[in-house]
Amino acid sequence: MRAPDSIGEFIKMLEEAGELRRISAEVSHHLEIAAASDLEMKSPGGGKALLFEKVTGHSMPVLVNSMGSRKRLAMALGGDAEFHAARIDDLLKTAPPKGLGGFLKMLPKLASLRSVLPKRKKSGSAPCQEVIYRGDAVDLTKIPVLFCWPDDGGPFVTLPCVVTKDPESGRQNVGMYRLQIYDKNTTGMHWHIHKDGSASHDEYKRLGKRMEVAVAIGADPAITYAATAPLPRAIDEFMFAGFLKQRPVDLVKCKTVDLWVPAEAEIILEGYVDPGETRIEGPFGDHTGYYSPADPYPVFHVTAVTTRKNPVYFATVVGIPPMEDEWLGWATEKLFLPLLRTNWPEVEKMHLPVEGVFHNFCFAGMKKLYPMQARRLMSGFWGAGQMSFTKTICVMDENDPLGDPVACAEMALNRLRIPEDVVISEGVTDALDHSSPFPLWGGKLGLDATTKMEGEPGFGEPLAKTAKTGPQEILKSLQGEFPSLKRVEIPFPEARLGLAVLVMQKERPGEGLKLARAALALSGVDIAVAVEGVEKEALRTIVWRILSSIDAKRDILIEGGKMAVDATAKRTPEEGHFREWPKEVSQPEEVLRKARSVLEKG
Repeated sequence: MRAPDSIGEFIKMLEEAGELRRISAEVSHHLEIAAASDLEMKSPGGGKALLFEKVTGHSMPVLVNSMGSRKRLAMALGGDAEFHAARIDDLLKTAPPKGLGGFLKMLPKLASLRSVLPKRKKSGSAPCQEVIYRGDAVDLTKIPVLFCWPDDGGPFVTLPCVVTKDPESGRQNVGMYRLQIYDKNTTGMHWHIHKDGSASHDEYKRLGKRMEVAVAIGADPAITYAATAPLPRAIDEFMFAGFLKQRPVDLVKCKTVDLWVPAEAEIILEGYVDPGETRIEGPFGDHTGYYSPADPYPVFHVTAVTTRKNPVYFATVVGIPPMEDEWLGWATEKLFLPLLRTNWPEVEKMHLPVEGVFHNFCFAGMKKLYPMQARRLMSGFWGAGQMSFTKTICVMDENDPLGDPVACAEMALNRLRIPEDVVISEGVTDALDHSSPFPLWGGKLGLDATTKMEGEPGFGEPLAKTAKTGPQEILKSLQGEFPSLKRVEIPFPEARLGLAVLVMQKERPGEGLKLARAALALSGVDIAVAVEGVEKEALRTIVWRILSSIDAKRDILIEGGKMAVDATAKRTPEEGHFREWPKEVSQPEEVLRKARSVLEKG
């Protein structure tokens, strides 16, 4: 399978494979495209890619959900993620050559790496520079940048490949940092404190120098994926994209800044960030399903825009899962497992369930060799690159079906002992995590759901199982004291540990933990989780809200071999939370009606 070199080529591939829907009905880039895309992304299997051909007030079509299924992602990357993971694993297993014969056997691998180095076009222009706007001719409002959610601070570029250069080494970096459009020629530059772009920006500030920046919108899908990937800082993203495509990425020098960008991109923004200049950016309906807050971020001044003659605007929409980014996360867990295994060879599998929005939950399948090894793995992950942001890690056996989170959850409930197999710690958190009391650090939860071996607490001891109270009985028992309790779910009635999910409409601070603790007094309730929601809401949405809303140090109470979990929103310091709790994203009903109509008409 050959990966596409441009968005135009990708659109053709998608259409020929029956994976593209052309939407000819007129639609607005303000909420309507996002609402229609959200509905499509939540269709079985991820729906279809959508090409909106008539956008109100704009001449550019908009492509969304192009990588929103396993099939389309494989088309985008020139092969399934597991195929590329095997290629990475093969490279990492390359041993130093022994003698001339060993060196000769290694040559094909070395040649294959040289063949994916990016190629810099030395003269002339490129497709991304067919049309050039400079100075006063720059007008970002002519691009149909999506205004995705009602409370967003403005329209946001959601798939930008942001190219920067280290001021000392000169090495380029490509990252994906959203851009809020402020006006005709300025945007926000949302790079988080932990990201490479932010680190380079700090260096420019230290030197008192202006930082040149270029942004590729509509680079080919492999480049776009590479910009999201958690690569070690020394690995060039354009080279990694070439590795995926199995041929080099063609680059061209920008017209007004000393940076090299993808020659086949649809749109290039050129400009600079001044050291120390910030402006309020946000709110933004983020991939967490919540609005990330408005905060000061650097300002990107756009001095030139270059495009193809007939560009396509390449975008995605993020929000409450499942969304298109589920599949980008799925690719990352497959592709980067071989790199993780260089430090932890005992790890056989890893899975980041979509309800955990990448950084809230991780299943790790481990080949256990010695007692308490799962604890070592938890500590290691919490200190390893982007894995350090993971809030909850559940360690399983090597042969457990990690791709089936429901089955793994039931297995865990059959194996866990409380408190012996529960680890509560603290550490760094993702900048988008809203549940910790303070930004950037908070509680961590580790669950050792491996089969016990000699030398571990509980080895050889029988695991008691008690009769469980049914959901309606729990509801009746608790509603007198807690009228805010609206629904009770027992997801795994046959599991040894009884898990009760208590869906409530919280009325006062501290009520969630009190409810969970009260439930533990009932027969067969070993883990009680209080969460806010409505009666008919899908259980996977409830799970997403639980994983998003827990800070382990604040919200988990273990007593008498049982565990109470308060996964409700914390809106006051009285509940141990000292910043704003964000709103969940949602669209107005009139926008949803228009979106459904657009999808029906096509």
